[in-house]
Amino acid sequence: MSGVEITNVSKSFGSLETIHGISFSIEDGSFVALIGPSGCGKSTMLRMISGLETISDGTISIGNKLANALPPKDRDVAMVFQNYAIYPHMTVAENIGFPLRLRNLARAEIDKAVTETAAILNLEPLLKRYPKALSGGQRQRVAMGRAIIRRPSVFLFDEPLSNLDANLRVQMRAEIKKLHQTLGTTMIYVTHDQIEAMTMADKVVVLRDGRVEQSGPPLDLYDRPANRFVASFIGSPAMNFLDAEAVDGEIRLKGGQSLRLRFAATHPEGKLVFGIRPENIGLSGDGLPVRVDLVEPTGAETHLELDLAGHSLVAVVRERVMTSPGDVLHVTFDPRAIHLFDPETGEAKPAEVIAV
Repeated sequence: MSGVEITNVSKSFGSLETIHGISFSIEDGSFVALIGPSGCGKSTMLRMISGLETISDGTISIGNKLANALPPKDRDVAMVFQNYAIYPHMTVAENIGFPLRLRNLARAEIDKAVTETAAILNLEPLLKRYPKALSGGQRQRVAMGRAIIRRPSVFLFDEPLSNLDANLRVQMRAEIKKLHQTLGTTMIYVTHDQIEAMTMADKVVVLRDGRVEQSGPPLDLYDRPANRFVASFIGSPAMNFLDAEAVDGEIRLKGGQSLRLRFAATHPEGKLVFGIRPENIGLSGDGLPVRVDLVEPTGAETHLELDLAGHSLVAVVRERVMTSPGDVLHVTFDPRAIHLFDPETGEAKPAEVIAV
């Protein structure tokens, strides 16, 4: 196994710089997710780690070895792609064993390794089938098997579940996480799906426009986002943001509503953005009045689209709410879950709310 160290890495295509001096560390044996919107540079970063893309500046180290000039075959990494990339004319067993055939290993040794790898992925009944006879999830497991059989130091996953349906994605998420627990090998996983990142990774690196916005354990990013972008990207449904102003410990929402807050230390002043996650909004008879715009029952919880003095607000409540569009409800905010952001920079403001 090996850790990976990314230090001031940049990437330019001609005069266009797409990766801007990125630095982050991936510990040996960890599972790290690179996440961000389309075009943020996450797949380019993965390809640079694999050696499929050259870097323009900075260093990439795998283990304790500088990898900048190493060809892909010498980096001891294995990559699983979005489109499976398995050979249609080969059986499952032949696809899985193909990397060992390239090494000219003995047939008995290859067969033994294929059997062991198939057992890890529950592919034993499928070894004689061809890819056309497999489901999408089975094909992706074959692609993973071809990576596993090499016993690399680092696994690289480039949005491997994006072509699967919703139920199969949930199943494959669990299988990949169990695979990491079984193998203990360093894994770097690229995705635009923050649910995948939150549920699978030990560490999440959030990228935007070729820069690192924040990195750390998933729940740290969820509970303590460094800025408005991270706060909006992590969590589903997304955090609510309301334009407001702080005056003498009172948050005045644009439109006239006021919240009297108590702060642990620093009292913010001036214009700010008030943030609250949908699940941290409660229903209470003595709260702020809101108009119901839309009701979405999901079974386990109810999603409510609300209007608070002209502000759009989404609330997620566990109870089954008997309400209809046009009704007036009253909401409260969990003071421990209130976030304040600078309206210009988007950076989180250091103010701890202890009561409303």
